[in-house]
Amino acid sequence: MLKITTHDDPAATTIQVEGKLVGPWAKELEQVWSSQPADKARVVDLTSTLFIDDEGKRVLTKLFREGAFFRTSGPLTCSIVSEITGERQRPWRGILIHSLALLLAASFAARAADPDPMKLTLRAAVDLALKENPQVVIANLTIAQTLENQNISRAGLLPQINFEANQSLRRENIQALFGSKVPGFPGHIGPFWATQAGPTGSAPIFDLTAWRRWQESKENVNGSRAQNQMVREQNVQLVVSQYLGCLRASADVKAAQSRVDLAKALFDQATDMQKSGVGTGIDTLRANVQYQNERQRLIDAETERKTALFGLARLLNLPPQQPVELADESEFFRTQDFNADQSIERAFTERPEMKTLASQIRTVALQKQEAQDERIPKLTLTGSWALQGLTPTTMIPTYDYEANLQVPLFTGGRIKAQTAVAGIELKKLAQQEADLRDQIALEVKTSGSQLEAARSEVDVANQGVDLAREEVVQARDRFQAGVANNIEVITAQDELARANDNQIAALYRYSQARADLARATGQMETLYAK
Repeated sequence: MLKITTHDDPAATTIQVEGKLVGPWAKELEQVWSSQPADKARVVDLTSTLFIDDEGKRVLTKLFREGAFFRTSGPLTCSIVSEITGERQRPWRGILIHSLALLLAASFAARAADPDPMKLTLRAAVDLALKENPQVVIANLTIAQTLENQNISRAGLLPQINFEANQSLRRENIQALFGSKVPGFPGHIGPFWATQAGPTGSAPIFDLTAWRRWQESKENVNGSRAQNQMVREQNVQLVVSQYLGCLRASADVKAAQSRVDLAKALFDQATDMQKSGVGTGIDTLRANVQYQNERQRLIDAETERKTALFGLARLLNLPPQQPVELADESEFFRTQDFNADQSIERAFTERPEMKTLASQIRTVALQKQEAQDERIPKLTLTGSWALQGLTPTTMIPTYDYEANLQVPLFTGGRIKAQTAVAGIELKKLAQQEADLRDQIALEVKTSGSQLEAARSEVDVANQGVDLAREEVVQARDRFQAGVANNIEVITAQDELARANDNQIAALYRYSQARADLARATGQMETLYAK
């Protein structure tokens, strides 16, 4: 969940934080910080940090007070660090950003003509997608937004205190004030100046609707996190499927190249036998035709591989000129087991769709309670204290304190209608939950059956490849011995090509079924990114 790496150089010590800075992992960062010498600058690199909770903010605040400098990237991390550091971070941060920009510019200038290929493992591709994908970034920002909305709702439960000061010039009409003229008094009073300054405040003493709104805001945070997890799972699924497609295309290229080499050797064999008078021209012609066919298949396979790699680079948001190479090509021919819980109950617990729907149900239930609580009286305390007078020298203390009790007597059916609407929404969500549970159960069963079937297909396909290779060897020996013409050899080559295609297709279906089962049980990121 969290990886902490330290890098020492003469100028500064850099502590690189990768993953989620949450809970007890944040305390681990605090321990690593304490173990570093304080005789030189210490930089905390948060460019690879995915999420920071309240405990992480507390630790970063402590580190900043002890002299830490931060290196950040991404709107969520930058927002949190800016909140912690304020103005003090800006000069150092500007130097870091400027230096980094210069280094990147120099690097791009040196490699613009011929950039080195980026070798990506499946895990590295998934990690890169989770960092760079715009949908994931938006989901993280949504979490930050709901957290701020939670703070706004919480503020409705806390006292509100203001300071007011005013100075006014007044002139009043006596007849308008009292309804008639007052004998012996002029028709007006004033003008005179009035000065007033002092604090005012209010506090909710008993307001269940405000409490329900705060509970809803907390539940909205949970829903945003579940939605974020769903976005991450979907992006992992896309990257894994595209990477597996690239592995299949690479396997097709290798198989095609192997068949080209074999066809070339058989063509050379037929040519040599014709020159020595043992073979015939038709045998050489057949071998040449088969050789050209295999070359054509190789060209098609290479085109498919390039196209698949272009799609992977686009999915990872890489520059168009950046070539990509696969570092896990050998893993394609290994049928790795699914080392995770594939039960339906686990899927009900882990699938982010279930978490999102459960959060929506709890939110609507709170909205229904909020509507019902509208019938309960509300008690609010307000007050003000001020210095008031015609001149600053004549100002005396004045105050006004009130306790307000609001009792709803007649609302025109509004409360009843709001409660009914929330109840109907709960019934709709209950139907959606039942349908989603059936869908998830079907997906788990289907993907599990497909995984078992694909495993059996791989075993059969591997055996078919071994038999096809043996057939080619025997047909080649018979042709070499002059027992038969090379029709048997050509037939054996076609059988080998078909067996290779079946093997690659079976391996791809197994890998894809493994990914589908991980998606069905809600464990895509757990299986492929951790």
